[in-house]
Amino acid sequence: MANTYSALFYHIVFSTKGRKRWITPDIENRVWAYIGGVARAHGLIAIQVGGIEDHIHVLIMAKPIHSPSEIAKWLKGETSRWIHTEFDNMRSFQWQDGYGVFSVSKVKVPAVVEYIKGQRDHHSSEAFEDEYKRMLECHAVEFDTQYLLG
Repeated sequence: MANTYSALFYHIVFSTKGRKRWITPDIENRVWAYIGGVARAHGLIAIQVGGIEDHIHVLIMAKPIHSPSEIAKWLKGETSRWIHTEFDNMRSFQWQDGYGVFSVSKVKVPAVVEYIKGQRDHHSSEAFEDEYKRMLECHAVEFDTQYLLG
């Protein structure tokens, strides 16, 4: 094959360290927009970004040269540095050490976009911990509950 073609979509989920409620509604749009900018700076397309005070969902379209771990490192590291400098009261802000990443088929992209947009409503009836476990189980990802939300 003479050319490389791809359509890679990743749903990346990570929380604040200790699920501390850092990302308040008054700053969330700025944080989500900044994450979109980080994605663009690395040649990625942030299709949808959202979440609530203690965690984030990002739907990214990426080229095959970028690994999901590299993408998560950029998103978490660069937003963390920006948050530290942008918000005086958030100098001790941290993301959790790990993350969840799930592949998404192109035909499922609209459903994932709506899921991310509905995070605030969704979490009125389901805790993040339960959501995260459900996502891992749905994708048949093995996990140890002892280290799940570290």
